[in-house]
Amino acid sequence: MIAEMLQSFVCQESPSIYTKCFYVINLLALMYLGISEFTGDHLHKVGMLIIYTPAVLAGLSSFVLFPNAKIRFLMLKSALTLHFLKRDLEVLFLHKFSCFIVLDSVIIISSAYLASIVSMIYFQHQTEGLSEPLTDLKYVGILVFLGGMCGNFYHHLLLSRLRKKGDEGYKIPRGGLFNLVICPQYLFEIVTFVGISFISQTTLPYLFTLGSAFYLLGMSHATRNSYLSKFEDFPKNV
Repeated sequence: MIAEMLQSFVCQESPSIYTKCFYVINLLALMYLGISEFTGDHLHKVGMLIIYTPAVLAGLSSFVLFPNAKIRFLMLKSALTLHFLKRDLEVLFLHKFSCFIVLDSVIIISSAYLASIVSMIYFQHQTEGLSEPLTDLKYVGILVFLGGMCGNFYHHLLLSRLRKKGDEGYKIPRGGLFNLVICPQYLFEIVTFVGISFISQTTLPYLFTLGSAFYLLGMSHATRNSYLSKFEDFPKNV
């Protein structure tokens, strides 16, 4: 019953054992990143251009490699490219960083993102010509994706306004959903990935969303512990 219900939301895909193995490896890798955040093995936050740009280039390249894509494939390529391009633009013009990222973290994260976006594009290309899912979510996915992008950008904007030029101190974020959620920017990041999953309706984006949610949950947990240790007046109900 559950398997039949899930099949109605997923495109027909290749039954290859290699595809299934890749799905499992991708999910486990993202879950490992989440566990590392829970245990305090934090990934540094600088060097983001090196991390995101390969994914942007992969997305742009897909328009050249697969120029005659059908609407779902075109929507997926556009969403993935726009998502990582937004991240690059935020690094250039919005984010303020107070630490440097180590090389091994850059390589790990950049490789994970690049492998994920290339695989999503490739597996989506493989579904062209196969049967569509019974429940079409691609247009719902576009709305969810855009909502996640806007919410993520808005809360990144609030965070950027916390720290003045030359100010390296920590402050409690205010406004938006920060009074309810530790890291609303991560919440909307997950919403963005849910939108991408609905656009694609293939297995890998669903697994990527699940793994990313686990990873971002770990980062949020670490952030909450940091706030509690630095601010005695930090609200415990958030």
